[in-house]
Amino acid sequence: MDGGGAGGTNTGKRPNGQLGSWFIRSGWSKGELARQVNRRAREMGAHHISTDTSRVRRWLDGEQPREPIPRILSELFSERFGAVVAIEDLGLRSAHQSPSVSGVDLPWTGPQTVALISEFSRSDLMLARRGFLGTSLALAAGPSLVEPMQRWLVPAPPGDPGRTETGPAAPSALPGLSGPELDLLESTTACFRLWDAQCGGGLRRKAVVGQLHELTDLLQESHPEATSRRLFRCAAELAELAGWMSYDVGLQPNAQKYFVLALHAAKEAGDKPLGSYILSSMSRQMIHLGRPDDALELIHLAQYGSRDSATPRTQAMLYAMEARAYANMGQPSRTKRAVRMAEDTFSDIGLDGEPEPDWIRFFSEAELNGENAHSYRDLAYVAGRSPTYASLAEPVMRRAVELFAKDEDHQRSYALNLIGMATVHLLNREPEQSAALAEQAMRVAGKVRSERVNTRLRKTLSAAARDFGDVADVVDLTERLAARLPESAEAV
Repeated sequence: MDGGGAGGTNTGKRPNGQLGSWFIRSGWSKGELARQVNRRAREMGAHHISTDTSRVRRWLDGEQPREPIPRILSELFSERFGAVVAIEDLGLRSAHQSPSVSGVDLPWTGPQTVALISEFSRSDLMLARRGFLGTSLALAAGPSLVEPMQRWLVPAPPGDPGRTETGPAAPSALPGLSGPELDLLESTTACFRLWDAQCGGGLRRKAVVGQLHELTDLLQESHPEATSRRLFRCAAELAELAGWMSYDVGLQPNAQKYFVLALHAAKEAGDKPLGSYILSSMSRQMIHLGRPDDALELIHLAQYGSRDSATPRTQAMLYAMEARAYANMGQPSRTKRAVRMAEDTFSDIGLDGEPEPDWIRFFSEAELNGENAHSYRDLAYVAGRSPTYASLAEPVMRRAVELFAKDEDHQRSYALNLIGMATVHLLNREPEQSAALAEQAMRVAGKVRSERVNTRLRKTLSAAARDFGDVADVVDLTERLAARLPESAEAV
């Protein structure tokens, strides 16, 4: 093994205080960090890397390691803390990579969007074992994520051929796809979306990625503008769904990349409401990763971009996500205002008689209650386990659970809201009720393949065991969960 592969340059032997701070808070020893780096390097195929405790010490002393070590360290610390820990946060430098491999600041042109979707989906299919492709990616956060997304609002240059036809400019279009063929593509996407809601992201993710890759072959041909826009809309929906499924199974860098590509495709389709929905998915991921400030900026971007075109259901969903971001930022008055706006706008659904796209139909009364209840629940935690906000969350979460119990098509959401209700009971110091709901969630979780559900179950029961380790129901359920769902670090 080449130990030098894990080395790098030494810049004046000044200790790396940023890396040292993260390292101390992680609780790892130098040997444990070295072993994790080596394991991750082997997963990437970087077998030349062999790190040891002395090498870790040199990084802490200020040595700048060569790639892929900075990416690996970013991944490991992100997993450890459940939030984005960028390479720069560690006081490290990363080597330049092409936009097709990493980064989110991509060209906003039709042909390049198609090429990037084709390349990324192909790589995902080829390197589809869990975590492998993710190790070649870096999560973007802060301005490096938000600023490129703002270009979604910039009008296309007049006469840009990438906006009106796919592939090279051509004097005449090839024979177009028939209406029934386009209908079939769209109905297939709707079917994939239903499977995801019923079964979780782990079962059909590769099928969605494969369909997306096949679609790029069609997009590389010339089509009439109307056909091109429908194909781009279908690509945007498939890319968003691939991102959502990746998020659900814990492949966070992959998820972000698909979301970004989906937003580019939505712009080519000229579909602003769809773009706002994609931004809401990105916002949800940022909340999950502990970046509510980024989540709020993405939601505001979505609201501004679709203010004149989104249906009441889409607007209500965006307000609900705005409330989630404010709650995680610890802003009660703004959270409550956004919750009220979500409820008021939801009550307008159907008044205008406008048909709604399939991608927003998931946002039912159950989802509205679930999101708003989680906002109050999150506020309670941010406010130091406030009983006031827990009491606001309880009736709304109970209503969400009641509604999802009747909905066979959204079993993952049912499980997540059962877990949410269990956390509310923990806030109210009612461990037996919490354990009963967590047990019910565990039964529902057995029907879906969702690392997100499994992770929330583990975290909820871990918190219950920490606070109520002397309660028999909690001890019994914790032991059964450990046997059924062994610990599995999420691939961030």
